[in-house]
Amino acid sequence: MRLSTFDDWARAHHGLISLDASGLSRAAWYRAIEAGTLIQVHPHVARLPGTADTPEQRIAAAVLSVGDSALASHRSAARLWGVSRPDHDPVDVITPGVHRGLRLDGVVLHRTADRDHLNRLRRFNIPCTSILRTLVDLGAVDPGGVVGAVGHSIATGLAGLGAIEHTLQVHARQGRAGVAALRAATDEFSIDAKPADSILEPAMKRLIDRFGLPPVEFHPTIEGWTVDFRVIGTPVILECDGWTYHGLVRSNFERDRRKDTELIAAGWIVIRFSYRSIVVTPGHTAERIRRAIRRWSEIPAPDAA
Repeated sequence: MRLSTFDDWARAHHGLISLDASGLSRAAWYRAIEAGTLIQVHPHVARLPGTADTPEQRIAAAVLSVGDSALASHRSAARLWGVSRPDHDPVDVITPGVHRGLRLDGVVLHRTADRDHLNRLRRFNIPCTSILRTLVDLGAVDPGGVVGAVGHSIATGLAGLGAIEHTLQVHARQGRAGVAALRAATDEFSIDAKPADSILEPAMKRLIDRFGLPPVEFHPTIEGWTVDFRVIGTPVILECDGWTYHGLVRSNFERDRRKDTELIAAGWIVIRFSYRSIVVTPGHTAERIRRAIRRWSEIPAPDAA
């Protein structure tokens, strides 16, 4: 047997080869393992010598070993979707078809009859649950990790709060584990019961509360535009600018300029804050807001209708 025979398949599967994909007989498969030509990871799944032992390889190996209906889920799916997770996480695999008694080292197998959002998607060529289903399942095994996962989903555009809240409604009706943790995490990204558009808006609201700034209204519609915050009783508007949305996309940049022009022409004072100013230098940003409010508070606010 030559390892080069398996090269193309293994390259696409994190250095792994399965018994079915190898084309070997069972006897030849086990002879290769005994000889060290292949290194067994799970029953009927092995890795090629010299390949890196990575979390992604371990996830792929577990999914291959469980079978065609298996999906990476919970902590493993979160990692595949780009959520920061510890390298020592156990591998989570979910499938409606797991046989009782199946055991794999370092793998948590989840049986489920709930197929809501159980779409078969692929990340890094590994079948996994959708980001929405992943957020619910993650709450069942690691409630403390859900806030970061929700923030990642919003920041990267994987899922908005509207979609997450709909997911909550669907799964809450079934009494699913993980719903409470996801609801608490979602509340972290809502302001005055309105969903935030980005992770910066909740960060700005925390800054406003932390430094005792005057009360604000979140997401009012002014001159036909939805603004981030209006300082109540003043003409001051606070806008939060994430670089990816507001800087990298030319159409969004131009839209912001048109928005500012129309608001200023109507008598509003628009102040924009970057991620760095809100998160890294909040004290300096709070002082900038205070100065603006002092400067413009004596000027009546235009009609906000």
